Amino acid sequence: MLVRVLSGTVHGIEPHTIEVEVDMQPGGVPAFTLVGLPDRAVQEAIDRVRLAIRNSGLHWPMRRITVNLAPADLRKEGPALDLPIAIGILAAAGQVDGEWLGETFVLGELSLDGTVRPVTGVLPTAIHAREQGVKRMIVPAPNAPEAAIVGNVQVYPVASLAEAVALLNTRDGITPLSNDPEQLLQQPPKYEVDFADVKGQHHVKRALEVAAAGGHNVVMIGPPGSGKTMLARRVPTILPPMTVDEAIEITKLYSVAGLLPPNTGLLTTRPFRSPHHTSSNAALVGGGSVPRPGEVSLAHNGVLFLDELPEFRREVLEVLRQPLEDGVVSIARVQASIAYPARFMLIAAMNPCPCGYFGDPQHGCTCSPTQIRKYQQRVSGPLLDRIDIHIEVPRLTPDDLLRTQPGEPSEAIRERVVRAREIQQRRFEGTTVRCNAQMSTRMLRQFCPLSEDVKAMLRQVSQQMGISARAFDRIVKLARTIADLAGEEQIGLTHVAEAIQYRSLDRRIWL
Repeated sequence: MLVRVLSGTVHGIEPHTIEVEVDMQPGGVPAFTLVGLPDRAVQEAIDRVRLAIRNSGLHWPMRRITVNLAPADLRKEGPALDLPIAIGILAAAGQVDGEWLGETFVLGELSLDGTVRPVTGVLPTAIHAREQGVKRMIVPAPNAPEAAIVGNVQVYPVASLAEAVALLNTRDGITPLSNDPEQLLQQPPKYEVDFADVKGQHHVKRALEVAAAGGHNVVMIGPPGSGKTMLARRVPTILPPMTVDEAIEITKLYSVAGLLPPNTGLLTTRPFRSPHHTSSNAALVGGGSVPRPGEVSLAHNGVLFLDELPEFRREVLEVLRQPLEDGVVSIARVQASIAYPARFMLIAAMNPCPCGYFGDPQHGCTCSPTQIRKYQQRVSGPLLDRIDIHIEVPRLTPDDLLRTQPGEPSEAIRERVVRAREIQQRRFEGTTVRCNAQMSTRMLRQFCPLSEDVKAMLRQVSQQMGISARAFDRIVKLARTIADLAGEEQIGLTHVAEAIQYRSLDRRIWL
């Protein structure tokens, strides 16, 4: 008897339909054969499935069983095919009613006692199932909330193989789970930190507000203890709330990476990722023998914070160029190329020299000019060109430290950022661009008309600072964001002057 059970697998973040074909022949020596390019985890399903069936009080058929995972040329990875293989065997043996199997996606890992364990990649698979016109899904209970946010697909959570069998045989007893993403996003995000905790550093707060309003990258340079890390960790609190599409994008990535908390349907706060400076290329941008998203992708639609920027290996920093420019990471392998989205705000922090006190009026620097130059040159010019805002973070004064009055709260700053982002949404309606930092050169000409006075200022500054064409465009984008924060349609001299101030640090302090 031949039975087909629908399931799925994910390569990168791209889902694929898998047909689990089970053929059972009477007579001969009982045997179990699994074909269809399975990896080691899928091959080991043979023993897990056999013992899970027996320990669930069901009968293991003593026959010649052949399981094919189609399409045969697509590599199958992970344990998510355990449950569909078990269901297919039981259906072929007549212990499961197959009426639902043609319109049902089945996912789940089996433990030896028949418990259904959670798996990765359920959300992208659920979206794929809806697109394929599948009516229902049977998934592990902890994964059900993420599958349920897709809509138009009935999601049945099961905790054990016995529950799945009972559901298919009676088609009753388990209520489909529903989850409204709009309702989840209506709840205000909760943060444990706030800009009200930050003392002084008003010019840095302004720079971070501009960065949040336009999605710009920032590097903060200052001595140890000046508050760089404290400021960076508060940037997500002033970013606008995520849209449904943004929330689903980042939830898909965390689902594939296995980092989505159990029973979580949707990530509603923007991610903040802070990898250590010893991170490898694969850890930062993704990869490995089985490619997984890296830190830049896990920071998608959020913030990637690189503390002690020059301490990262140079080759690791250089791989940031593609995601900073294109918002995507491409990982090439022999079998296929995988692309992960990586549209994030880069917030970097660094000391000006190895000892950290170069330029500090209150603490003498012990580094030689050669040491300072080598330290600063660990961050290449092309990478700095892709960072829009360079801001100096000086040491706090005793008066700032003793001040008890709280600073401006994140909520007030976020309101201004949201208003600026709403202007940009109307400006870029009908395009894939979401903020000023993502504008192309053609969009700059269209949305950033410059008066003759502004052109004259930019011409003079370009000649004096020797800035690159990329840096020139980023100054214009910054000026556009500053004008949006002021609610002004035309880019003025004051907007350009502030934007130039944020780009001058690399020419003024760097040796």
